[in-house]
Amino acid sequence: MKRSGRTLKQRLQDISYLPSYLSRARHFRGHGVHSPYVYDIVRKVFMQRRLQPEGQALHDQLIAKDVAPRRAVEIANLAVHCNYPTWSIDVMGSGELIIATLDTRFPHLKAYADYAREHHATLCIMNPYNNRDRWLVCSEIIEAHTSTTIDNRAYLLVMNNHLPKQRFRL
Repeated sequence: MKRSGRTLKQRLQDISYLPSYLSRARHFRGHGVHSPYVYDIVRKVFMQRRLQPEGQALHDQLIAKDVAPRRAVEIANLAVHCNYPTWSIDVMGSGELIIATLDTRFPHLKAYADYAREHHATLCIMNPYNNRDRWLVCSEIIEAHTSTTIDNRAYLLVMNNHLPKQRFRL
């Protein structure tokens, strides 16, 4: 009998995610992040639920692209926090922040990463765990990247800044 609307097999499948949850638990609320730059992003961007007024235009464009409202707030606040005055969504255009939503298919993500590296821009890949192929391309991008990457499950930030190679899984 299904009390929760889910079969026993479906409920037991959640246990397979336990190692991922436990490995990321040490980074809860920024604890365990030993980079002041990333710690600042965690505290002032990921943990903020209110939209900064300067990020309203980016927030509206992300909502129009079917990005979840919470994630749209986080990315808009990231643009404000890091002083990214220009951005582009699903195009390799000018801007300090390039956002690749699910409309950008996984074969094109490497080209986006190369473009962002050449132009010293930050690449934000939405839903890196959406399917196996997308995650394989994202993991290749992480391995080849020479600066900081931040993976918070909902999106992957590939920073092209002055910091050494670091990988954060939040």
